[in-house]
Amino acid sequence: MLKVIKIILIVSFITSTNFSFCLNALAQGEAYQFFSNDGKKLEFQDVLKRTQKVDITFFGELHNNSLAHWLQLQVLKGMAANDPELVLAAEFFERDDQLNIDEWFAGKMTEKNFETEAKLWNNYKTDYRPLMQFAKDHNLKFIASNVPRKYASLVSRSGITSLDSLSLEAKSYFARLPFEIDMSMPGYIAMKDMMHGGPMNTDFMVQAQALKDATMAESLFPSISAGHKILHVNGSYHSKDGEGILWYLKKEFPELKMLNIHTVTQDQLDTLNPDYKKSGEIILVLPSDSHESY
Repeated sequence: MLKVIKIILIVSFITSTNFSFCLNALAQGEAYQFFSNDGKKLEFQDVLKRTQKVDITFFGELHNNSLAHWLQLQVLKGMAANDPELVLAAEFFERDDQLNIDEWFAGKMTEKNFETEAKLWNNYKTDYRPLMQFAKDHNLKFIASNVPRKYASLVSRSGITSLDSLSLEAKSYFARLPFEIDMSMPGYIAMKDMMHGGPMNTDFMVQAQALKDATMAESLFPSISAGHKILHVNGSYHSKDGEGILWYLKKEFPELKMLNIHTVTQDQLDTLNPDYKKSGEIILVLPSDSHESY
């Protein structure tokens, strides 16, 4: 059945946007491949079975990859079929949009009004709306986990201490202060190295990244404490190598069982590039020329 779905997906892309991607995928007979972190190929059902054994599944995405978003939807459907109390949480909505989301899900607001009032990412309608619509239709709780961008921007310009003078209402939209920031974390060091020589203060930029990670982690605390299984969707860098959001969750819940699906692109799907093996427990490999929504 999944092979048929893959072929249908490829054909749909042929008739729409990215012909070269389709030719490569057809030649290989696959449009994607999941791997375990020891390099073994996994079937889609193997991935779903692993999600059943953990408390939280992270789907570390490439924000603009349409195929990754389609696969996210399939993972969401499979997890919800096994657990109707599943919680969906995601980076692509910020905490101050939670009321809008709750009112839309409860039928107190039209979708048109919701999309007018909420802060939507540019590719929301094509890539993220299907997740939201499925959650709404199946009465799943949705958590807007991300920090409002204005506060992350403030920290990137003025540092984490700039949050101290904000109002109590403002502080309700991000992780409780003070929170630990491990500047020696490999991912944060790599981030600083990438920005070295730029116009921004690299320590402040890392602090802004940590604010996002800590806020997304804290947003999940109530659902974890209530015993709900969670699927969290975020950019892959926020969960890569078990760092970022996962680091903050481990500090609060040391016994928490987590599964990290990390997305990468490669020119071929037959074997996993060894450089990616530590990125997650499961690595989703997509063709390098797969369709991008922006």
